[in-house]
Amino acid sequence: MKLIDANEPDLSTLSGKMIAVLGYGNQGHAHALNLRDSGLDVIVAQRPGGANHRRAIGDGFNPIAATDAARTADLLIMTLPDESASTVYAEEIAPNLRGGQALGFVHGFNIRFGFIDPPDGVDCVMIAPKGPGTLLRSIYLEGKGLPALLAVERDHSGSARATALAWAAGIGCTRAGVVETTFAAETEADLFGEQVVLCGGVSALMKAAFETLTDAGFEPEIAYLECIHELKQVVDLIYARGIRDMRDKISNTAAYGDLTRGPRLVSATTRHCMREILDEIQSGRFAEEWIAEHRAGAANYSRLLDADADHDYERAGCAVRDLMPWLREG
Repeated sequence: MKLIDANEPDLSTLSGKMIAVLGYGNQGHAHALNLRDSGLDVIVAQRPGGANHRRAIGDGFNPIAATDAARTADLLIMTLPDESASTVYAEEIAPNLRGGQALGFVHGFNIRFGFIDPPDGVDCVMIAPKGPGTLLRSIYLEGKGLPALLAVERDHSGSARATALAWAAGIGCTRAGVVETTFAAETEADLFGEQVVLCGGVSALMKAAFETLTDAGFEPEIAYLECIHELKQVVDLIYARGIRDMRDKISNTAAYGDLTRGPRLVSATTRHCMREILDEIQSGRFAEEWIAEHRAGAANYSRLLDADADHDYERAGCAVRDLMPWLREG
């Protein structure tokens, strides 16, 4: 790991150049606004007719087509969803690229698994902020920054790394620090973290714990508070202080239960499943499965989303959150 400590923003590589942000969703809006607020020239490519297009106009941009952005920009930042980016790239971007441009990604998925293959003469870089776009934007406005991962896949110009660092500086990430890595490492670790811990693991663990308590006769609202609602409080402690200091801030009873019962949940079988999931990611099987699902209409994905929509923990969660209307503020 190489940590780039660059607290003083250096935007010189991008000064006087045109930056196009493709997509104005969660990440796109934050990159576009932060870069513009840093004094750089930014245009936005967003298809008309939707909420993101209206949002871009409301933020003072005049959205254009991806084809026009590809012809105009020196740096094109792809913030489109993984599952649709390769189609947009093939149909609207690739035919209009020219030598000397740079193609930027906020996640390495399409490069790592070969769904996008930039042409010769075009730099390929990545800045992957470690947080959602809403946080990237709000923390920038506070004069702070999110850490980010930087990678260079192709450096035809000889200045690809400098371009990526300037991009990181423009969105505020150099205020926190930038870790240099590869497209492959970022993609594989990111997918693994999402599936095993941050989304898949946590969601499945909370649901199983909720069901264990309710099956044993506990009120759903109690099960929700204990197994789902309070998770944020512990995660916030870990986010700010780390696991060891989190244990200093909870009760001795909770810490002892953590140290003695947690390992029983993460058994040899669990670790074997984690290894299998990592193998599926690194082999490309998960990527192929997800892109095939999207291209087939995502019926299974929609079914899986709908399956939990009416679960008891959703109803219990609504009842608990209704007691705290301030949670919905902002």
